[in-house]
Amino acid sequence: MPEEAENTEETLQQSVAKSEEAEVDELGALRAENEELIDTLQRVQAEFENYRKRAARDQENLVARAHERLVRELLPVLDDLERALEAAEKHEEGKLEEGVRLVHRALADALAREGLAEVEVDGKFDPHVHEALLTQPSDHEEGSVIDVLQKGYRLGDRVLRPARVVVAGPKEGADGNEG
Repeated sequence: MPEEAENTEETLQQSVAKSEEAEVDELGALRAENEELIDTLQRVQAEFENYRKRAARDQENLVARAHERLVRELLPVLDDLERALEAAEKHEEGKLEEGVRLVHRALADALAREGLAEVEVDGKFDPHVHEALLTQPSDHEEGSVIDVLQKGYRLGDRVLRPARVVVAGPKEGADGNEG
């Protein structure tokens, strides 16, 4: 029996040794996997940071190109304005008026190509695109636009500046009392 006890004790020690060895191997595998995941995470983080910087740089370039295109469109307007000023210095009123009209048309065309459009002022007052500065008694239908004091403009679907208008109020003498 002592032999059996020694064999059992030896088997038990071998089993404990194998178990410790397996735990050490498992711990080493987990550490290696942990290091690999940390490395992957650091790479993804670095790639994202590079992407963010590249996207910001691309956005800046896009804005710069858009400004460049608009300025290039406006350069001929600047040239026409300089010619009109030269005509004004020489007291050539006819050429001055013609030059100013040319500048206005060129500027309006350049801005229209960029998507600028006047706000429509026909008909009823619309608080989304009009700003009522006055109401006046009028023969027009109450709430309709009767005069434009300053044009309004849209850029695409956004109102850049509302049209400043005079709106028709109740007719003069119509105070709601009869008799």
